[in-house]
Amino acid sequence: MQTGPFKIRRLTENDSRQWLDLRRRLWDGLSEAEHIAEMREIFGHRETQLVLVAEYGEGRIAGFLEASIRPFVEDCRTDHVGYIEGWFVLNEHRRKGIGSALVRSAEAWAKENSCEEMASDTEIGNEQGLAAHLGLGFKETSRLIHLRKEIT
Repeated sequence: MQTGPFKIRRLTENDSRQWLDLRRRLWDGLSEAEHIAEMREIFGHRETQLVLVAEYGEGRIAGFLEASIRPFVEDCRTDHVGYIEGWFVLNEHRRKGIGSALVRSAEAWAKENSCEEMASDTEIGNEQGLAAHLGLGFKETSRLIHLRKEIT
């Protein structure tokens, strides 16, 4: 899918270094080894995993979206749901329609794979992420705070 000077397309193995760099910006709490393990897992399950990139210029990547098909998603009514696992656009390329083009392409992929719903999540406090989702027609269904305690 072409959107202005950007092209939305599936990730190729040649994009792996840029994809890793962008993933590290989105999920900065993971080690490089953890990212690489997850990336390999995604490449190994292309029937239920999708990675889209927004390409511009000479093969440079401005953003990406990782999606999957999940058998269960909280607050969804079907058991075969498209899910946005991660979605990131570089700051300098935001507000140009790239994020929405990535989401629309992921929705088309999910629909092609017999999904009737698309779901996602965002961290509590990520108002920018929440606004982006709401702006694309997602509805907030619930909020959850995870808690942890070490017991000795």
